[in-house]
Parts: sequence; C-alpha cells; structure tokens
Amino acid sequence: MSDLQVDQLRIMARAVPEEVAYRHLDADGALTFAQWHERSSRLAHLLLNDAGVRAGDRVALSVPVEHFLDWLVTYVAIHKAGGVAVPVNSRLTPPELATILRHAGAIAAVTGGEPGRTLDAARPDLNDLRWVLRTDDDAFDAALAGADADDLQVPIDAGDLADIMYTSGTTGLPKGVAVRHRNVALLPNSEVPFGGDAWLHASPPFTFAGLSFVYNPMKMGMRGLYLSRFDAGRWFDAVEEHRPIAAFLVPAMCQLLQAHARWGDADLSSLTLVAVGSAPLAPDTLVRLCERLPGAAVTNSYGMTEAGPAYCSMPEGEVLKRIGSVGKPMPPMEVRIVDAATEADVAVGDEGEILLRMTGRQREYFNDPDATARAWSDDGWLRTGDIGRLDEDGFLYIVGRSKEVIIRGGNNIHATDVEAALIAHPSVLEAAVIGVPHDVLGEDVAAFVVAAPGMAIVVDELLAHCAEHLADYKRPRRLVELDELPRNPTGKVLKRELAVHPSLAS
Repeated sequence: MSDLQVDQLRIMARAVPEEVAYRHLDADGALTFAQWHERSSRLAHLLLNDAGVRAGDRVALSVPVEHFLDWLVTYVAIHKAGGVAVPVNSRLTPPELATILRHAGAIAAVTGGEPGRTLDAARPDLNDLRWVLRTDDDAFDAALAGADADDLQVPIDAGDLADIMYTSGTTGLPKGVAVRHRNVALLPNSEVPFGGDAWLHASPPFTFAGLSFVYNPMKMGMRGLYLSRFDAGRWFDAVEEHRPIAAFLVPAMCQLLQAHARWGDADLSSLTLVAVGSAPLAPDTLVRLCERLPGAAVTNSYGMTEAGPAYCSMPEGEVLKRIGSVGKPMPPMEVRIVDAATEADVAVGDEGEILLRMTGRQREYFNDPDATARAWSDDGWLRTGDIGRLDEDGFLYIVGRSKEVIIRGGNNIHATDVEAALIAHPSVLEAAVIGVPHDVLGEDVAAFVVAAPGMAIVVDELLAHCAEHLADYKRPRRLVELDELPRNPTGKVLKRELAVHPSLAS
C-alpha cells in the first residue's frame, strides 16, 4: 500500500493529538488531530459496513460550508474506506447535482443543510445512489458514536482514484477530473514540527484551492483557520484576533479588502505569506497588496484542476520587478508556449497557448476519453486554453484565456488587459470584459463594471481613464454598470450571461 495523503493525519494524531488541526471561525468550532482521526475512522467503518462501499466506489460529498469540520471528517473517511471522493458544489440546483452524480456513478453520499434538500429533489434521478448520511442536527454525531473507532485503511495504490473534481463549467457542462493518489499533492508526508502557527482560508472546500487546504497546512506545521463566508470586515477581524502567518485569497477577495474602510489601518503584521490564485490578478491590485504587506511574501499563483499539483514559485524580491508574472515553474512541472494551431513552440517573449506537463502525475477526465484526448497530448502535455508567455529568465506570464481573446477589426485584445485598466480606476471595484458582435469590426469591446463602495461610476471619466491606459483599439465602446457580476457557485464570473445582458440589445 502506497504512502497516502491520509497518512499525514495519522502522523499528526500520533505526534500532537490534542493540538487543534482546524478551527471553523464562523461556527466557533474546532477539531483536534486526535478527534479528526477518530471521527474519520468511525465514518469509514460506516461507509464499509452500512453503505457497502468497496475500493473504487464513488461517494458524493455535498456538505454545506457551514458544516466544514464534518466536511473534513467525511473527506478523510472516504479515503480510509478506499472510496473515491466526489466533492460537489454545495450551491448546485437539483438537475445540476443529478447530472454530476449520475456521471460519477455515486453509490453513497454525505450531505446536509440546503445541499441535502437539493439531493432530496435530485434523488429520483439517481438510481445508483443507495445510502445517504446527513450532517444535520445530531444525526451525524449519533451515527458516528455507534461506529467502530479503530483505525482503518482499505488497501489502495498510487494509481487508484482518490477524487473526481468537477470543473466549474463556465464554458459548458462540468467535466470530472480524475485525481489519482499519485497526483493528488505536491508536498510529501513528513513529521514536521508543529508550532501552532495558522493558515487562514476562505475558499469553498469543494474547489481545487479549497481541497489543497485540507492537508497542506499540517504538512507545513500549521493549523487551519476557516471562514465559510468571505466578508472583508470579518477577514480583518480574523487576522487581528488569530494572527495567522499565511493566507490564501482569490483576486476578488483582494479587491474587496482594498475597497474596505479598514484596508489602511488593520493590523496585518502577522502575515508572512499571502498566496493569490484561482483567477487572473490585475497588476494594480497586486502592487497595492505588496505595498500594504511589505513584510509578507505575496505570490500570484497559477493552476487549474486538470493540471494537478503544478506550481509556479516567485523568488523573493521578484514580484514587483515582474508585474504580471506568476513565477517560475517548479519541477517536475514543465511549461511550453506554443502556436495554438500547430503546437510548435513560439519564440521567447512571444504569446501563445500554455501547455503544462507533470510527468508521472498527469490527470484525465473521468469516463470521457474523447475529452481527455482533446485536452492532453499522447506525451502528457495539457492544452490549458490559457494564453501566456515566458520571459528570457523562464518566468511565466498569464495573458488571458484563448476563448476570451476579442478580435476587433483584426486586432487581438485580451479581456484581462482591459479589465486590469478598469480596475485600476478608484471608482471600480470589479470589471468583466467581453466581445460583442459588430457589423463592421467583427467584434467590439463591452465592459461591465461594479462601483467601489461609496463611489460613483462616471462614464466619461472612466472612458478618459481607459484612453490613458489602453491603445485605442482596446478601449471599450460599451460600458455597463451592474450592482454585481454574475458568478457561478465557485465565484467565477459567468461571461456567457453577460453576453446576453439586456443592455447589449439596444
């Protein structure tokens, strides 16, 4: 049996059993390493004996973020029982949930709260699902109390499935990314000193970023602090009260923090590492973050569920020298920039599609060989669909998505360039840019903006700002103010909804 992620919990439960592993700040709850280990073992026995889960069977994990500690227990228990975890978005509709669980072939599920009601509504369309356990009220605790507490590990190997992670579906139906135990993590298991430092996180656990938060803090000798609902004021409170040394943020969170009244005077001195990822980060936002946190290493990371534990690292002192870069690829990650049509490498500094490879750790789409063949080459290169470039020193820059390139009068325009210019204006909190049909130019540029708190969008002023920062062919011709941008349940902007916004019909 291979070395498994769950073995890290066994190491911690043996070395520091009474230390808090995770603290759920919104629920005022905590889980020690010993409790986590014991409760997950009890649930693993239930999965084996009551649900009839066998090695390789899929188990849906549809637990609300308010029950985060139960989510952690369930995730570990599924792997102890030899099952395959299928973490699903807790905000899906019944048809969306049914589509995913049918595709995964889930035979069991742990759920609760609103996701539990969604599962009830989807249940008639789920013929394979035969066992459900709820985390509501005292049901979960009562079920665990009657189960065997002995440690349990069904034999599984590195090549066996660990998880099926369904993509967010911003451009189509979700696909299930098959995650095997050999490619689930970059950091190895080890006996690390545990000093009680903390890592603050607020991303949903069913996302790629959220899932990496399960084991990585303990592998770095830290406990986890979790906010189930991001709120800028609450985040400032958490940093000042609990003094974490590390935090993960997505760009939208950075923008909300910078627009908050406490941005200038909150005590953020405990932070020594702030990782930003999951979406493109506007250069102006990055600069403000670095200036506000001079004592912290601020990283603008890049990754995707299909790429697995691929990671770029920014050497100390380089982030402000290489604005827009996400750092250098860390071995065994390899990066190529190619012409999308021919897949031939482009010259250093030229833009092209980003290809990634993690030799021996490649992923694939679950039960979808055609989609796998379209995404991965025979020799393991993942076609990311992202546009980027490598500089002469090997630093990677993300320019945008290939599907977000607007071709206006023969000129290629990256939506992220226009969005970055808009966000740099103090009146703009968020911006999303799309291409819209144009009879003469083929496409034109439309921008949707959300005003910063206490600010008003003055269209002429904002267009003048764009004229100062963008070439004339990149400037938006249509400017629409919204109260909020439409997002999918993982927080990514749904540009397909913006494309049919009523304001564009006039």
